[in-house]
Amino acid sequence: MGKRKSNVITGLSRFLAEATKPDTSPEPETFPSPGSSSQPGLDPPQVLQDAHKTGADDSRPNKKPKIRAGLLGEGLEKYDATGLVPFYTEAHEVPEHLQKYFSQRERFFSMYSSGCLLDEEGWYSVTPERVADQIAERCRCEVILDAFCGVGGNAIAFARTCERVIALDISPVRLALARHNAAIYGVQDRIEFVLADFLSFARALQTLPRSENGDGQPHRRKIDVVFLSPPWGGPSYISGSPTKAKAVPEPEVASEDAHAEFSLESIRPIHGRDLFKVARGITKNVAYFLPRNTSIEEVSQLVTEDSGEGADQNGPRVGAEKIEVEEEWMGSKLKALTCYFGGLVAGQEEMFDV
Repeated sequence: MGKRKSNVITGLSRFLAEATKPDTSPEPETFPSPGSSSQPGLDPPQVLQDAHKTGADDSRPNKKPKIRAGLLGEGLEKYDATGLVPFYTEAHEVPEHLQKYFSQRERFFSMYSSGCLLDEEGWYSVTPERVADQIAERCRCEVILDAFCGVGGNAIAFARTCERVIALDISPVRLALARHNAAIYGVQDRIEFVLADFLSFARALQTLPRSENGDGQPHRRKIDVVFLSPPWGGPSYISGSPTKAKAVPEPEVASEDAHAEFSLESIRPIHGRDLFKVARGITKNVAYFLPRNTSIEEVSQLVTEDSGEGADQNGPRVGAEKIEVEEEWMGSKLKALTCYFGGLVAGQEEMFDV
């Protein structure tokens, strides 16, 4: 692997630097928030306001307002997203529809108590840390693209096994939270946080030449692996018909087989088949994180459609690309499936650099 690079954050760097650095002026700091252009930050303590008002009658110089330290503490202020979302420490603080997820907080982030932050979508979509670590070990490489990074669960795990991580998300708030959480784990310097949707990013990437031609113009950066963990449609994905409804607890049933089959057409923002094709335009090495009730038949058709070749009358063609489907378990509960393609498949490593 190459040398570990210094802290280089692109794409969202200016936004995050301005949105999360402490403001040294007397005016209160503001942060962006979901559904609004700004959100009040930490209001100056009333005692400082009173002191300012009476300053004209007091010969003593006014004290400079003190900036309140965030969850990350001193030295990490530029990564600190304190105030963007609530940091829950007690169950009674958590909205009822998120209680189930709060009880699993240490599974999502083992360092949650150190100040990890999640927005509402993050609570029910973040990959449990042990699962993320398992996927990251399978995806060990130089450069990996996390196409839907959310609040950073997978990106943090990838930063421990890959030289560089490119983390995309369409939400500036979730990117700020992901960067904040990465700083808690000490891996923020190995992740480039980019405010962009995956489809636009992929299209822009395709317009660049594959190698530097000496004219000083940008060239396409080699990406070894693409990790796809797109929106499944919220917690209702288990019914087989995802919606954008508010998070609700999954129904308790006796058997996993009772769940309706999840179709790739329910993937957001586009059909899961088309999303896979976009990823394969970047690299053959794709890890696709899908609901546990996903149609395996649909998954198996992805490589056939991608290659443009089908099976003959006697079965699959000789030398056909294989897919590896890994079940992700937490205790006795099956949480999801990770489908590996290209050189990520055991016994198919020769495809990795193709």
